[in-house]
Amino acid sequence: MIKLIATDMDGTLLNEHGKLNKEFFTILKKLRDKKILFVAASGRQYYNLLHNFNSDKDNIVYVAENGSFVMNNDLEIYSNFMTKENIELLVKTARKIEGANIVLCGKKSAYIESTEKIFIEEVDKYYTRCQLVEDVLNVNDDILKIAICDFNNVSENSYPHFYPKFKDNFQIAISGSIWLDLMNKGVNKGQAIKALQSNFNISKDETMVFGDYFNDLEMMDCAKFSYAMENAVEEVKSAANFIAKSNKDNGVLHTIKECIL
Repeated sequence: MIKLIATDMDGTLLNEHGKLNKEFFTILKKLRDKKILFVAASGRQYYNLLHNFNSDKDNIVYVAENGSFVMNNDLEIYSNFMTKENIELLVKTARKIEGANIVLCGKKSAYIESTEKIFIEEVDKYYTRCQLVEDVLNVNDDILKIAICDFNNVSENSYPHFYPKFKDNFQIAISGSIWLDLMNKGVNKGQAIKALQSNFNISKDETMVFGDYFNDLEMMDCAKFSYAMENAVEEVKSAANFIAKSNKDNGVLHTIKECIL
């Protein structure tokens, strides 16, 4: 019996327009009636996830900022903050990359320095609370993650500045075609799911997960019922035990209805 379902958001639960299917909340109620824990596991900000699930936000567990912040019913289950020294090292590295824009992801808010319109439009998609500051290194907040938005192809432009140079000390994850996430070593969605499994006494065999991109890879190891979306990158498909229909075809909801409901 499945007791925990965790799903990525963009490219997975959300359709190609970044929207929830209208049937989602009906399915969520049925899962709740079966006492199945539903987890939104995303690189998105916690407050942005709350906004997405606004009408039923209290019935979801949130794994935000790629696993560095886990919340349930306004209670913090897990968090992993970065040191000032590490933040300064990564920010100064990012500032040397042409075309790279920095988002400092804090517990209270996100923080940016750039006012470039195309960058602001991207930030607005994922960060509901965001402040424009003169210098992100002067921010007073607990920092969970540093996100790099790179319109010059993040895998070829920004990624090589951090990997393999910093791979032994930081978690470096490409979370989208223009996004790179930098966290403390060992921070990922998979570790967050394991923390939830331990907290709620749920086994790997009782867990179902869905994902599509590189930052979902560790999550595939946490569940017997691991699903890569049909639109997923090949690495995630290879790591998963099953393939779900694409996000355009509402693959997450289809699988839940077929296998559980």
